[in-house]
Amino acid sequence: PFVIVCNHQASLDLLGMVEVIPERCVPIAKRELLYLGTVGWACWLSGIIFIDRHRRDAAIEVISHTASTMRRENVR
Repeated sequence: PFVIVCNHQASLDLLGMVEVIPERCVPIAKRELLYLGTVGWACWLSGIIFIDRHRRDAAIEVISHTASTMRRENVR
């Protein structure tokens, strides 16, 4: 298992990250991306896990639930 942290500078950087991220990887992104029009829809449809950085407890709960699901399904 590993963690890839991507600090992109523009929306076009997402296209490059899609090529680099390995298969069966679970992407996590900030919830604000949901509200970026077609980018938000594309992220949601691709199965990205969104966390609300303004609600710390909720974000921790989402990440914990995602981690337990990843362990159970043997996903990176």
